[in-house]
Amino acid sequence: MSCDRGARLDRYVDSELSGAELTEMEAHLRACPACAADALSRLQLKRMTQAVGRRFSPRPEFRLRIEQSARAPRRPRWAGPWVPALAAAAALVLLAISAAVWLQQSRGEQALGELADLHVSALASANPVDVVSTDRHTVKPWFQGKLPFSFNLPEMPDSPFKLMGGRLAYFQQSPGAQLLFEIRKHRISVFIFQNRAELSGLNSGPLLRRKLAFSSETWTAGGLRYFVVGDASPSDVHELSKLLKTAAESQ
Repeated sequence: MSCDRGARLDRYVDSELSGAELTEMEAHLRACPACAADALSRLQLKRMTQAVGRRFSPRPEFRLRIEQSARAPRRPRWAGPWVPALAAAAALVLLAISAAVWLQQSRGEQALGELADLHVSALASANPVDVVSTDRHTVKPWFQGKLPFSFNLPEMPDSPFKLMGGRLAYFQQSPGAQLLFEIRKHRISVFIFQNRAELSGLNSGPLLRRKLAFSSETWTAGGLRYFVVGDASPSDVHELSKLLKTAAESQ
């Protein structure tokens, strides 16, 4: 298979490939580290460009408030001189709220994008996991002494998911576990970190699927924050998340 696929990589990053083309490209990226690294670079460049483009763009809600304010009827004669000052103060409050919401969303997008980058980097690596095993009783003990927390892995004897192994991961200067699962030739990363205040506002929803062609879920359990990221279908990611939640409850 030729690796001269610049145009297709651009369409992959922009989520413009058809179902068959997307499947072919994902299979190629898993087998070709050079193209996987190129795709990661293009994803990072796209996200940085989008972030810069949005930095000074007001949100639609803020534009609507300004338009409504401009169309508002003139104040009646009985209105006192304090009304303009009150309106100006309210506008400043709205502006501050809009800026705070934008900043929180921007940080959330960047953080989730970093996790997606870690997932792609693992797939592009010749050694995607540090401990190679399908046995949870081998993978879980490997992390003991390497992380300041422990976690449970689900038993999956009749499950379509296959545990491939795990590796150490670092996210926002904190160590965590990255577990790699496989289902129907798709790979899913499960990231586990100690829950912190900075992570409490991260909600993946359709964000990664829309912007990075990944499905994702995130939740907290037992003082830990879980992130599930992969190119599998949203239903597969959800089913794996359910298995992990059940295992966490039994810890």
